[in-house]
Amino acid sequence: MNNVEENFYLYLQKFGKYEKRSMFGGVGIFHQDAMYALITNNILFLRGGSELDSKLIELNCKRFKHVKRNTTAVVNYFDITDLFIESAKCLDELVKESIQHSLKERSFKKSENSRRLRDLPNMQLTLERMVKKSGIPDVNTFLSLGAVDVFKKVQVTYGGEVDVKLLWKFAGAVSGCHWTLLQDPAKKALLESVKSD
Repeated sequence: MNNVEENFYLYLQKFGKYEKRSMFGGVGIFHQDAMYALITNNILFLRGGSELDSKLIELNCKRFKHVKRNTTAVVNYFDITDLFIESAKCLDELVKESIQHSLKERSFKKSENSRRLRDLPNMQLTLERMVKKSGIPDVNTFLSLGAVDVFKKVQVTYGGEVDVKLLWKFAGAVSGCHWTLLQDPAKKALLESVKSD
């Protein structure tokens, strides 16, 4: 761990308790289970959201791009490394805003009436229709069944030759991330679970 990273962890203490978890090949920083920061390859990222995006773009903060083989996922996190190193006066406000936005988004996502299947990561209207046609009416059912069982139901409805990418998309939807961010061991385990029955 380098000094910038260590100092960033110390700095974040003033915003309350946080936890660290492995994310996107780096470390995600969570407050009350809502991720608001990311450290990867010695670069510090802060989660955007609504008007916070334009503030961060105005400060020349670049979006985080997760490159994996031949796919790139652009997520709503912005590089704040320079702001942190320069002890920018605006940083405290930006971090507070990011935490508030992350908490608000998390509680909205957890509310019963907030989501449609197509609102989950990786899902769109066509996948929502496929899933519903396979007997999964809503987000709660989808999440409680999990990616493997949803995939199996879709296989039954649409025939066994369903693209395996759907399994990754469902797994990403369940865990709240873009499917290209799933690590190979996780994909392998999912595939084995589908085949084991």
